[in-house]
Amino acid sequence: MVCPFAVTLAWGGGCCRYDGVVDTATNRPWVAKHVVDEALARELIGSQFVALRPVHAVPLGVGWDNTAYRVNDRFVFRFPRRQIAVDLLQVESRVLPVIAGRLPLAVPVPTFLGKPAGGYPWPFAGYEMIPGGTADVAALDHDQRLATAQPLACFLAALHAFPADKVGELGAPGDLLGRLDPKKRVPMARENLAALRERGVIETDQPWLDMLDEVDPTRQPRGETLVHGDLYARHLLVDADARPTGVIDWGDLHIGDRAVDLSIAHGLLPPEAYGAFRAAYGPIDADTWRTARFRALYHASVTTLYGHETNDAALVREGLTVLRHVAESREGGV
Repeated sequence: MVCPFAVTLAWGGGCCRYDGVVDTATNRPWVAKHVVDEALARELIGSQFVALRPVHAVPLGVGWDNTAYRVNDRFVFRFPRRQIAVDLLQVESRVLPVIAGRLPLAVPVPTFLGKPAGGYPWPFAGYEMIPGGTADVAALDHDQRLATAQPLACFLAALHAFPADKVGELGAPGDLLGRLDPKKRVPMARENLAALRERGVIETDQPWLDMLDEVDPTRQPRGETLVHGDLYARHLLVDADARPTGVIDWGDLHIGDRAVDLSIAHGLLPPEAYGAFRAAYGPIDADTWRTARFRALYHASVTTLYGHETNDAALVREGLTVLRHVAESREGGV
């Protein structure tokens, strides 16, 4: 199936991290440098954007990098919580307006760019909200996941086709976190699986431990593709009929290995959907496909454990689904 790349979006959207304030490397909470409460959010927005007065701000999400508020039931405003988020926000603000019109799903395009004020030292941004809810909360059934394969593949094909050198000129970094580094991520995944087993979330850490044994420790990530960087069910929005509407939380945007993004195929989708996904996306070499599966396994070990520790039932349910899909793909040889 050919993907309709020439889709133009007439509006932007809002985004924030929904997956909690935790360091994925240690599963320990981040300590926020600056936290914007509701009163300060109203003050900052109202003083700088007169058209939004009176400002009605409702907490929407707290994440590793940002505090987010729904404003006037139309916009989302994100306020960085630590310095690294400031840099990421500025990169997003430059890159997303450039790529939005090339993507077949909505992405958050900054509408309001705020400045430091009122004792808050950093810039902040506001976006028009994207309709829909996160796919993990929607609890997609098997058929709905199958139907997601084609639009998801088309979105990633369009994103990955965008010239990386152009976004590099806008400040998009390389992969500074070693997202696919087997020497770093394999031991972490083992620890996470052991913790899940000890807590009774999973009965056994097989076959995932065997799968980690199969990861090539010498594999070098590629750095040639514009990627979202943290694409999973909580960053995919769907409508009431489970149709994808947008992709949020672009704080991990970078130029890197497309396997990072392709991992969502191994997680969100059951193995029966892989054929449709790959037909819509285009050629994927065997090494990239295997690496994407490893990324899905690692990421699910992190999110499932964190979801358990924070009583986030939707995150645990989705994480366990990803682990099941990964195991089924290995058993089926796909």
